[in-house]
Amino acid sequence: MKSILWFTVGVAAGFVAAHQVNKTQQGQEFFATVDARAKEFGKAVADGYHARESELRAMVDDVMSNAKDAADDVAEQVADAAEDVAEAAKDAKS
Repeated sequence: MKSILWFTVGVAAGFVAAHQVNKTQQGQEFFATVDARAKEFGKAVADGYHARESELRAMVDDVMSNAKDAADDVAEQVADAAEDVAEAAKDAKS
C-alpha cells in the first residue's frame, strides 16, 4: 500500500514538473521534440507490423495454394485409381 502511495506521489510530482517546464519556450521545444520522436517511433513500429503482416499473409496464401494443388493432385490420382479398379472389375467379369 505504501508503494502505491509513493508511486502516485511520484506521478503527480512528474505532472507538476512537466507542466512547469512546458510553460517555458525551451520546455515547449523539448516536449515538441519528444512528441515528434514518439510519433516517428510509433510510425516505424506500425510500418514494421504491416510489412510483417503482408509477409505472413503471402506465406499463408502460398501454403493454401500449394495445399489446394496437392489436394487436386490427390483427387486426380484417386479418380484414376477408381477408373483402373472399375476397368479391372469389368475385365474380370468378362
